[in-house]
Amino acid sequence: MTHFIDRRLNPKGKSLGNRQRFLRRARGEIRDAIQKSLKDRKVSDVGKGEQVTIPTKSTQEPHFHFSNEGGTRERVFPGNKDYMEGDKIRKPRTGGGERGKKASEDGEGEDGFRFTLTEEEFLEIFFEDLELPNLVKTTLKEIENFNMKRAGITTDGSPTNINLIRTMRNSFGRRLALKRPTTSEVKELKAQLFALEAKSEPTEEERREMARLHEEIEKLDAKRRWIPYIDPIDVRFNAFEPHPTPTAQAVMFCLMDVSGSMGEREKDLAKRFFLLLHLFLKRRYDRVDVVFIRHTHDAQEVDEETFFYSPQSGGTIVSTALDEMIKIRNERYSTADWNIYAAQASDGYTQSGDAERCVKMLDDDIMPTCQYYAYIEILDEREMEVFANEDSGAELWRAYCKVRDLWPNFATKRISQPSHIFPVFRELFTKQQAS
Repeated sequence: MTHFIDRRLNPKGKSLGNRQRFLRRARGEIRDAIQKSLKDRKVSDVGKGEQVTIPTKSTQEPHFHFSNEGGTRERVFPGNKDYMEGDKIRKPRTGGGERGKKASEDGEGEDGFRFTLTEEEFLEIFFEDLELPNLVKTTLKEIENFNMKRAGITTDGSPTNINLIRTMRNSFGRRLALKRPTTSEVKELKAQLFALEAKSEPTEEERREMARLHEEIEKLDAKRRWIPYIDPIDVRFNAFEPHPTPTAQAVMFCLMDVSGSMGEREKDLAKRFFLLLHLFLKRRYDRVDVVFIRHTHDAQEVDEETFFYSPQSGGTIVSTALDEMIKIRNERYSTADWNIYAAQASDGYTQSGDAERCVKMLDDDIMPTCQYYAYIEILDEREMEVFANEDSGAELWRAYCKVRDLWPNFATKRISQPSHIFPVFRELFTKQQAS
């Protein structure tokens, strides 16, 4: 049986074990409360804690209590002035009205239970049902991780890896084969010798018997010393060998339009989406490279700080970002060893004829080697009403709809305000789609 000992220090004034048990028991209600609070939550605050309210029924623990439908009550407690032994008391009705200062929002007649999630707890629950789709490769050449696995029994090793069962089995078999005297046999002979020595005037025959017992005990003791209880040849150890563990490598290309056609509101929405995506990737995957590419009429790879915070404007040629992505992929990320992902944000406008070039690049070079491609188009409120139909939109959106119909791993979504970011993000990266 394996025993796990949690030696993490408790937070000040809190019980870590009790808190973890509570989170497991009320996980469903906590997840629903987090989803309801996302519409009013800023993306910049997603990495912080969250105060949530759940029904009090989720905080109840199993306990024994007296049944209202049975049992006998004949005891009269001290201080009772209204009843005597034998009086019949009407049993209280089950249920009841609301409790607390006000009723709960779900109408159950009871105040909700409010508590604060830490940053770690909030992110764990927020991202638990999200996953990169199709994170699998048939060829994984780069292997760096090793796990120690059992590899039979060996005659040498660390004392901490000693196999007691095999050691004692070998010891027992060796002692049986060499007929090593047992402790009980020696004790029996010594008891006989002690009984004879206790006599004050032993006979000649008893003296000869005492001499024989002395000689027999000396032989047995010598044999026991010669045949030890555990010999070094009996000891066996559990053997462990390192086994390579294949690691699925992935790279996420983040493409963002920072041209003049993207106003500050559109750029802010795009940055919010990529901030959420970046936080998700850093938390869930250790071996995911993130490549930031921003473009105007020209595209360039930049670092995280420049991608999110450095201002820039200019003309719009979307295909330059795809060209840069293909160039970086060919130079650093072999499709035989890496899972390729891409997320693109734009307002849908580009130079005339550039949309068809983007479609050709996607169909011929990018989508055949890409695990998943997500395109986010950022519109204003009026455009969302005008382009309510999925097939209507700017030139780039209409062109990308053709790619979406042809490739099942290509997704297109529209957003116009911050409250749209969370639902679209979860729709793009749910585990159901990943399967």
